[in-house]
Amino acid sequence: MTMPNDIKVIDLMLSVPGEDNSQWYEFMKPLLMDEESRNMFKMPAQYMFKDIPESGKKEDYIAYTIEQMDKHNIERAMLGIDDHNEIAKEALARHPDRFFASLEVNPNNGMDEVRKIVRLHKDYGIKAITGFASGLCPQVPYNDKKWYPIYAKCVELDIPFCPCVGVPGPRLPMAPQKVELLDEVCWFFPELKVVMRHGAEPWEKLAWKLMLKYPNLYYMTSAFAPKHYPEEIVKFANSRGADKVMYAGYFPMGLSLDRIFKDMPNVPFKDEVWPKFLRENARKVFKLD
Repeated sequence: MTMPNDIKVIDLMLSVPGEDNSQWYEFMKPLLMDEESRNMFKMPAQYMFKDIPESGKKEDYIAYTIEQMDKHNIERAMLGIDDHNEIAKEALARHPDRFFASLEVNPNNGMDEVRKIVRLHKDYGIKAITGFASGLCPQVPYNDKKWYPIYAKCVELDIPFCPCVGVPGPRLPMAPQKVELLDEVCWFFPELKVVMRHGAEPWEKLAWKLMLKYPNLYYMTSAFAPKHYPEEIVKFANSRGADKVMYAGYFPMGLSLDRIFKDMPNVPFKDEVWPKFLRENARKVFKLD
């Protein structure tokens, strides 16, 4: 059950830091009602993270990110990309062997968002669509009809959809992210690969039950230090869910890679689960060959 040290890791949630990362959270400010979230936090879920990484001023933030990845044997990482995210586009151009792209979407934009998916898939080869239902303004639950054109396009392009599920860290209403909403999505779109993000708490038992039910539903460990991986998810990976659970970090949004990989060897995965968790499941589901 010891973590192997010779596996080239695939990280499904990583970003290139900058001197000031506060702009990452501007999109949700209209939804933040309390003064602490609006004005005092470096990031809206700061109360949950004791030591948010401070990269400091770097001459080359992309090179710094590669150094951090190499330090922990991370071969490839998924970066969020968008039209305005110049550093992510530069990272993809400079290191196409190390980074691959995802796109976070807003279903409130209707067919314009579908056309954007097609364009960025053509230009940058995006490997996944991500969703943050509670962070949208207005919010859109995952079983809402506004998402359906996006789900259909994901099926057509054969790329996964990665929704944040469970109680959101920022002080936002949780209803749009209840795990039970994915039951309808997975039922109606059996060809859509859905990879849950951000824990699914406090419904992690429902999360593994739905993964058992639907062959197209998966889970990644984003935004959780390994010492806090939900016990139900670890147990599921060690039993019938070895092909369903995969690693994702949270650097530099809330966790350093040093913190993540300091904790990681203490996760009680079975020997045969580690290669799947750290690499193989992501390689297959996101078609990274």
